Amino acid sequence: MPDHHMRHENLLSDYDLFLLGEGRHRDMATCLGAQIMTIGDDAGVRFAVWAPNARRVSVVGNFNGWNGNEHQMRARSAGIWEIFVPGLTHGEIYKYEITGPHGQLPLKADPMARQTELPPANGSIVANPVTPLPRTTPLRRKESPGLNKPLAIYEVHASSWMRHLDGRPYSWHELAARLIPYVTDLGFTHIELMPIMGHPFSGSWGYQPLSQFAPMPELGTPQDFAEFVEACHEAGLGVILDWVPAHFPSDAHGLAQFDGTALYEHANPREGYHPDWNTFIFNLGRFEVRGFLIASALFWLEHYGVDGLRVDAVASMLYRDYSRKDGEWVPNQYGGRENLESISFLQELSDAINEYCPGALLIAEESTAWPGVTRATNEGGLGFTHKWNMGWMHDTLNYMAENPVHRTYHHNQMTFGLIYAFSERFILPISHDEVVHGKRSLLGRMPGDEWQKFANLRAYLAFMWTHPGKKLLFMGCEFGQPSEWNYQAELSWDLLQENTHRGVQGAVRALNQIYQSEPALYQRDFDHTGFAWVVGDDAAQSVYAYFRYGEDGTLPILTICNFTPVPRHHYQIGVPLGNWREIFNSDNMGYGGSGVGNAGSIQSLPQPSHGQSHSITLTLPPLATIILRLEP
Repeated sequence: MPDHHMRHENLLSDYDLFLLGEGRHRDMATCLGAQIMTIGDDAGVRFAVWAPNARRVSVVGNFNGWNGNEHQMRARSAGIWEIFVPGLTHGEIYKYEITGPHGQLPLKADPMARQTELPPANGSIVANPVTPLPRTTPLRRKESPGLNKPLAIYEVHASSWMRHLDGRPYSWHELAARLIPYVTDLGFTHIELMPIMGHPFSGSWGYQPLSQFAPMPELGTPQDFAEFVEACHEAGLGVILDWVPAHFPSDAHGLAQFDGTALYEHANPREGYHPDWNTFIFNLGRFEVRGFLIASALFWLEHYGVDGLRVDAVASMLYRDYSRKDGEWVPNQYGGRENLESISFLQELSDAINEYCPGALLIAEESTAWPGVTRATNEGGLGFTHKWNMGWMHDTLNYMAENPVHRTYHHNQMTFGLIYAFSERFILPISHDEVVHGKRSLLGRMPGDEWQKFANLRAYLAFMWTHPGKKLLFMGCEFGQPSEWNYQAELSWDLLQENTHRGVQGAVRALNQIYQSEPALYQRDFDHTGFAWVVGDDAAQSVYAYFRYGEDGTLPILTICNFTPVPRHHYQIGVPLGNWREIFNSDNMGYGGSGVGNAGSIQSLPQPSHGQSHSITLTLPPLATIILRLEP
């Protein structure tokens, strides 16, 4: 094959190279990596890779017998190497053979690969662009859930939600046929997928990804995943992806020492090595690395049309001393522990998403009290749309784990979250992290006999669904799976033959219906005027009562929780004048409860109480939450 066929002059434009060098190329997915194209009369593939410290780079594959002498790439500015190889097309497996400053490296997978081999194989695959590309077809992203709309997220580990009898995970097409109807029937607004980016070790659950631009091959092709997202949208379901810009695994074929130097990672292990996870930390002080990650975020939002990203392990990015002892970390230029590079990276990320994908969700898993996570970047914030409320989750789960006899001494664990509930735009997360590693399942944390465990769980979920903040629930929790989550097996679907588990599922379905149909439960989630205590101090009886208010003209909602197994008769609650109807009772016999409650509506009487002109007298079921609505 004549040399000039492979060496068309200057494949990437000078402007592309300028943007790449500045870390501002937002469409790296169609610039670097393997691109199918025709140049002149030649159909083939253009390869381009960033390896600024390499002495030589070749693309190798079956097409050249994995011989690095055949297709040596040309060095351009900004550390980019490029070559056009005619005659290749999609499906071709390839890697880069790189000679670094100190000699030849193990063969490297393409950091920009859009399709990868099935592990443990780790080659990159020349991929067709997914269709329809949102650049030519209007993006199907749901209208932003914004701040005053319902947001109820079902968190899913795609390969263990449901499996074939032989243990194989469902493909994207099979998940579309089963998962989407299931989630929409239960009334969730979004699914959140634990990382689906290609990762070598399944035991990381995807949180140690190497392929920031390729979906994991275990469930199908990139096109299959694109069709899954499209099917979700056609069913009215939003899709959120977990995305991991904090760290990457050290596999030799990956990003580590990519060109023979610390390129994507920090050279100093006190900055660049994660003691918790045995992974490398991205060097966010490098413009090219920031550009690579921001281009990845935009890629999933634009090319696959997903509705948002949840950024994993933000706290580990923000603090230079995260999980490190004295002497094991490097202070910032001012001597502090804040990671200034990460802060500016996250601000640049949110600004880029606002510019290119307005309406997309950007959710932070951030476990500390870092100020301004959801404040706008021009006000000094990080610019996330939402933040997981880890404090609320820890406090309330600790309370629920207490024997009801002892709850009187822990009353403030359920009220404390309201002190800071409006300081950020919070999501209340009952995530996969709460049902693994010996923490027990959600049901397993609940005290008492079997009846009490289920009653506690239903009462807690109703408390969560009426509490300020958007909702997230991990798969299996919606029917009270008793065992911890196991990523190697499907959920315990056979339990739905039992009334107790079906009852929890029915309660979640009803809560989602009420949540979406009652504006008071979502319109003012992030505004203190949307919440008011009626009873916050009845520690003796472990009773809580509170109002939720929507925008002007909507009817208020009253929630009362009784977290003891004793029914409370003649419990007086101060309310505005009117008829109050019980629209949800977690003790309903249909959910597996005992059937104690307040059938129909209760007319308020002119007996002032709790600062209100009127009051109603209620029966509070045992270990239950009831929801009442003022009738129009």
